[in-house]
Amino acid sequence: MKVLFGTLLVCFLLLSCSVLEPVMAQPRSPLCAGKCKARCNKASVYDRCIKYCGLCCEECKCVPSGTYGNKHECPCYRDKVNKKGKPKCP
Repeated sequence: MKVLFGTLLVCFLLLSCSVLEPVMAQPRSPLCAGKCKARCNKASVYDRCIKYCGLCCEECKCVPSGTYGNKHECPCYRDKVNKKGKPKCP
């Protein structure tokens, strides 16, 4: 009985993994998605840039122009820091 249950559980997990698409962290707002895509266009770690830019944009409701710098355009975005005191937003 335990073997049957285990086999069914494994089959269910494999089936659900093949049906569900993996989802990358994307900004919820279309405005944030577009601005973050432009901001992170030249980032060496694009996925991480998109993730943190999206989080910052959702909270601050703005993203600085360009691919680097210009953070003076959005003080909330500029002033966010991580646990180590380094800038959180790309």
